[in-house]
Amino acid sequence: MGERFKVAEREKLLELKKVTTHYGPIRILTDVDMVIYPGEMVCLLGGNASGKSTTLKTILGIVKVSEGEMYFRGERAENLSTAERIQRGMAVVPENRRIFPKMTVLENLEMGAYLREDKKAIKEDMDYVFDLFPRIKERLGQKGGTMSGGEQQMLAMGRALMSRPKLILMDEPSMGLAPLFVERIFEIIKQVNERGISVFVVEQNANVALSIADRGYVLQTGEVVLSGPAKDLLNNEAMKKAYLGEV
Repeated sequence: MGERFKVAEREKLLELKKVTTHYGPIRILTDVDMVIYPGEMVCLLGGNASGKSTTLKTILGIVKVSEGEMYFRGERAENLSTAERIQRGMAVVPENRRIFPKMTVLENLEMGAYLREDKKAIKEDMDYVFDLFPRIKERLGQKGGTMSGGEQQMLAMGRALMSRPKLILMDEPSMGLAPLFVERIFEIIKQVNERGISVFVVEQNANVALSIADRGYVLQTGEVVLSGPAKDLLNNEAMKKAYLGEV
């Protein structure tokens, strides 16, 4: 085929190729293929015990790849430590927030930038976090553990942003939050993504996640059973029956 018919492959930020993982002898993920492109928001959906959190932990390096390959920013990543992946541009907003409860709000935010030395840029990012979360700015001296669940979620997101990441991984950001807070959190996630930061959201609330994502993947018992543009998944009949509360 002539050169003029060749199309350059789109750059990939993160790629999982036939990734399989185990907890001891038990296989959790099987041949998972997944791609996130720069600037995208991608959601990973599925019920309990589907393998969603294991996928996120595999991307972070907490769970090791048994078979397959993983690439991050164009380089093999499955053998990198979690710290090395974070240094290369990953950040995580963990399930149940997991802020440092005995540290102040300001100290929690500073922990997000602990690998950085660019003081001017750190201040710029701190100001950006304050613009996103005015409530946080009002509580800088407050212990993180005394904040409400929604405020802790904001703090966990702010802490992740302080590392100036290329990719933010979010594990069940709606868990345990009141519906109004869920709506607000996802509005902020969309704003962060619109700033050019790629976002990978692991979520059970399929409706709200697909409403703002570019693409989605659906896991069942550790295998990808559906994938595609978010709008297509919202209109998919199998998706509606299994995850969107429709019959």
